[in-house]
Amino acid sequence: MSQSTVCQQYEQAQSLPEIWAIVAQRSEVAHQIALHDPHSQPEIKLTYTQFYQQIRQFAAGLQALGVQEGEKIAQFADNSPRWLIADQGTMTIGVINAVRGSQADAEELAFILENSDSVGLIAEDLDTLKKVSERLHGLPIRFVVLLSDQSPPELEGIKTLNFAQVMDLGKSHTLQPAHPSRDSLATLMYTSGTSGKPKGVMLSHHNLLSQVVGAYGVAQPKPGERVLSILPIWHCYERTFEYFVLAYGSTQIYTNIRYVKKDIKTFKPHYMVGVPRLWESIYEGIQKQLREQPESKQKIARFFLQQSERYIKARRIAQGVCLENLNPSAMERFVAGLQAMLLAPVHQIGDRLVYRKIREGVGGEIIFLVSGGGSIAEHLEDFFEIVGITILGGYGLTETSPITHVRRPNRNIRGGDGQPLRHTETRIVDLETQRPLPPGKQGVVMIRGDQVMQGYYKNPEATRKAIDPNGWFDTGDLGWVSDQDDLVITGRAKDTIVLTNGENIEPQPIEDACLRSPYIDQIMLVGQDQKVIGALVVPNLEALQKWATSQKLYLRLPQDSEATPNGLQEIKLTNKRVEDLFRQELNREVKNRPGYRADDRIGPFRLLSEPFSIENGMLTQTLKIRRPVVTDRYRGMIDEMFV
Repeated sequence: MSQSTVCQQYEQAQSLPEIWAIVAQRSEVAHQIALHDPHSQPEIKLTYTQFYQQIRQFAAGLQALGVQEGEKIAQFADNSPRWLIADQGTMTIGVINAVRGSQADAEELAFILENSDSVGLIAEDLDTLKKVSERLHGLPIRFVVLLSDQSPPELEGIKTLNFAQVMDLGKSHTLQPAHPSRDSLATLMYTSGTSGKPKGVMLSHHNLLSQVVGAYGVAQPKPGERVLSILPIWHCYERTFEYFVLAYGSTQIYTNIRYVKKDIKTFKPHYMVGVPRLWESIYEGIQKQLREQPESKQKIARFFLQQSERYIKARRIAQGVCLENLNPSAMERFVAGLQAMLLAPVHQIGDRLVYRKIREGVGGEIIFLVSGGGSIAEHLEDFFEIVGITILGGYGLTETSPITHVRRPNRNIRGGDGQPLRHTETRIVDLETQRPLPPGKQGVVMIRGDQVMQGYYKNPEATRKAIDPNGWFDTGDLGWVSDQDDLVITGRAKDTIVLTNGENIEPQPIEDACLRSPYIDQIMLVGQDQKVIGALVVPNLEALQKWATSQKLYLRLPQDSEATPNGLQEIKLTNKRVEDLFRQELNREVKNRPGYRADDRIGPFRLLSEPFSIENGMLTQTLKIRRPVVTDRYRGMIDEMFV
């Protein structure tokens, strides 16, 4: 059976779980490895046949516990084959799950348990259960299932089981699959957001199937192709991508931050989805390896990278995929094509001497990477294109299942967010009047399509604010569209910094430009109602310490305890020479940004010794900066910057 025929079958499906019967019955797929977790103890490998059987067995176990179609179950767990088995087992019997990661704080998990009206809880392990165990009484929770093999504790009035016990129940119970319609509610996905309480996004089977079918118009994964998974599976971006690649017979391999660089080399993935921070980490690792080479080799690499950058930029204009010049004249195309032709031999030599080794270092078999969850910095786009690793950027939100737009391999406009999936409409409206704007004009991005949520659970007021009577969803993002429907996101409406002169500053593009500096690891712009913008900067301490040593200096950080090395002068982050270095870096990168304006200049800034992280609450689980949290944390420092 061809992949396109399979896609047509999915178009007719009424619910997501129907996929697994279709894919498991394909002779060329049934015995392929569907799920592989090399880091579990013991290692887990499941074929598509086994995966489908275990989904049905888990579903039967839930029915044996008395779960009824239409009820809700909370699922607080992390990436593993068992997550998907529980997830799809739940949907198989027409039950709606409310999902979240086990690392969320106890208050957030308790809120979801109560708000979702869940009658059961599927928890990662005992530690996850302990976070909410005291909050279960008084809720309609009838049972708890641990996805681990730990012995379940006794809870008064609540039945507790582990994964194996539920599967044993399923063996002796005859499954009665549900038959939900496409418009039936499938899941509640609580927005992580960057502020405020999470809202339960109601996604139907139709919403989820729109991703499985719509994404096939962009990429056609083949049976047995390998996908490396690192993003949290409870997040909509990773979750629906896994549904997509598994629907077409790929092998899903689980990794994590600790093992990802090793696993890329070991498993040689064909596809991988990630957020910009992941690609930045890989880029920084490559740059570090280049810096460790002898100076002669560094010069050769820098020469080829510089010439290849000229080559790819000329090629973009010639192909009509340069964001700054989407409609070049015939003469511009000719000149750019000529320049690209002259530079091509140098680029090819660079590929043989430098870029091929870089690709081998990341597995050597990548077909493409998918980047979402935020804008990817221009220098990362340039670098990966130069070395021959394709990145397809995309756009979407939890409320849109999530993908609405994605760049195509044949129209990969770097810096853009792609063209819409099928059955998806885009409208740009004026922020104040809500009137539609023509192509090229920036405004608020509105989306209408099969992927738009049903609404926010038990929150009709928020739903009315988000979706108008004609079905248009207000994304809250700012952007514009080209005359060929390419979407370009320029920032969040609520992130816009308004200066006292009335100028609106979108922080993300400026922050992305600053991240080109090897000395800047993270940055957040501030300056609402000020004359100029300011910045909180987290330095790249490894690069900064190397610079300090070259200046006969030793950079002492608050956590340092060792003695100052002989012959070096001790300094701190507040040292004027350090501040001068960062002033120079900020000025250069901001001024070199396309579309630079005088108001983009960064005025006061402060260097932070503590990075933004998930652990300290300043990053979301998908590594986006929680701007309100950071602002509150450093309120005193920010106020002092503008005195």
